[in-house]
Amino acid sequence: MMERFSGVLAFVQAAEAGSFALAAERMGLSRSAVGKSIARLETHLGTRLFLRTTRRQSLTEDGQAFYERCVRALAELEAGTAALDSGRRAPTGRLRVSAPVMFGRHCAAPLLWELAQQHPGLEVEISFSDRVVDLIEDGYDLAVRVAPLADHAGLTARRLGAQEMLVCAAPAYLARHGHPATLAELDGHTAVVYGRNGISKPWRFPDGQGGEKIVSVPSRLRFDDVETIADAAVQGAGLAWLPCWLVAEHLRDGRLVAVLEQERRYGNEVYAVWPQNKHLPSKVRAAIDVLVARIPERLSSATLPDKPLRRRAKVGEEGLRIIE
Repeated sequence: MMERFSGVLAFVQAAEAGSFALAAERMGLSRSAVGKSIARLETHLGTRLFLRTTRRQSLTEDGQAFYERCVRALAELEAGTAALDSGRRAPTGRLRVSAPVMFGRHCAAPLLWELAQQHPGLEVEISFSDRVVDLIEDGYDLAVRVAPLADHAGLTARRLGAQEMLVCAAPAYLARHGHPATLAELDGHTAVVYGRNGISKPWRFPDGQGGEKIVSVPSRLRFDDVETIADAAVQGAGLAWLPCWLVAEHLRDGRLVAVLEQERRYGNEVYAVWPQNKHLPSKVRAAIDVLVARIPERLSSATLPDKPLRRRAKVGEEGLRIIE
């Protein structure tokens, strides 16, 4: 019975992933283990569940019917487990989290690592990617997002704060090229910018009227890593537009100086996002609680004058559920 049950799990994962290899990756198994498990299930059922070619696989008619029943059964099992788990005090099990690369490494991961240290029964698995993953399809329990949220039925979001951006430069660079006080004074300056595939990301500033001013500064240095941009700015390579949390220490010790302080600072909202669930598992609740409690202090760690941010419109009355 247990062997058949593991075969059902492998079958559902393979059907949803579209390949045995991806299903195996999600389950932490080898591809051959997943294939053998599904083969045993097919033998037990006396029917083929997948049509396989060298290029693709698809469900048979029997496979599609069996998949639909399996999904309903597993959903009931998951709901029952979550209902029991929500009453536990200590979070347990594997928590899969998706987070942007730099924000995840610097701001989210240390907090979740501390959470794992506090709860020996909790396993934390974090995937760092700037790609917006599909939490449900890719099997994540929670995601941290630093961007406007797209409406998505079946998800819930909790605002964690806002990531402010500022323009800064090394004192040596400013001594050579002058200290710009307005956007117009950026003419004649050079910048270290975020770029990928030959395309540079422009700098954005709120215009105070609900819109934004977009600025492109000449640059000979483009990186797709903001930490490298900060390092280059410290070395005097040019102006840089960076998150406050990343450069806070550089600003405090004088290696970087904030410029354009009269301009309002641009900020993307930061959210924790998770699949809607009537009974939220204790591991997800614990992670959300620590992010809500600790992320704001990391976002406000730069000792800079407070300036209003451009607020993003709320979305998702019918789909994405946002908790204030």
